Amino acid sequence: MRRTVRATRYVTPLREGGSLPGIVEADDDGTYVVKFRGAGQGTASLVAEVVVGELGRLLGIRVPELVGVDLDPEIGRREPDEEVQDLLAASAGLNLGMDFLPGSVGYDGLGWTPPVTEALAVHWLDAFTANVDRTWRNPNLLVWHRALWAIDHGAALVFQHAWPDVDRWAARPYDLAQHVLGPVVAQASRAQAADADAHLAGLVTADSLGEVLALVPDAWLLGMNAALGDDRPAGAWRDRYVEYLLARVGGARPWWPPLHGVAA
Repeated sequence: MRRTVRATRYVTPLREGGSLPGIVEADDDGTYVVKFRGAGQGTASLVAEVVVGELGRLLGIRVPELVGVDLDPEIGRREPDEEVQDLLAASAGLNLGMDFLPGSVGYDGLGWTPPVTEALAVHWLDAFTANVDRTWRNPNLLVWHRALWAIDHGAALVFQHAWPDVDRWAARPYDLAQHVLGPVVAQASRAQAADADAHLAGLVTADSLGEVLALVPDAWLLGMNAALGDDRPAGAWRDRYVEYLLARVGGARPWWPPLHGVAA
């Protein structure tokens, strides 16, 4: 992440998310939706948020600014909710903040739809990163100033929970039949889908992935060691993520339904 702020006030929990994110005010006078390192998914979900969010930005998708949020657990002592108290106490140190977009509304596909090119980009990113969380049940898309913004990517990068054989992961098909932008993407021609695929894949290189992984704090990567019984240094974890993502973007990319018809 490019900068870090200090939390000054916990405002309210957002109970729509399973990890209990919360709205937090910070010392830069900003307001952020914060995902906490003490939540059940641990730091792996924070890694996914940064990697996929910044990949989205690289691909031209609007993603709210992501920042580190330094949390003093003393903030939690004033919270009446015991569950929130426990979460904040377990989240001392660096957490993930996403810029709060005041007045934004959840995308519902009614009355306004994004341009096909933007829908293709989000659709492609979700297939590439195996994001299981962009359906009508949980769209994770906001409309702000009549523009589409992508949020909440902690459920992507499913490989990081088990690290399967890299070739098997690279070819893994992905069912996007329930994708929230499916009706918009269905309007694209095969030529548009092919052009989008070629353009987006061309942006995902070893160098660009290295720049994205450099934005992930060492401490979150090292949290993988405790979860998986490993002892790799942070740099080795970065290299491993780059290896898996490069393998998936290379070749024929059979995982993208609009181009290949896999699981569509």
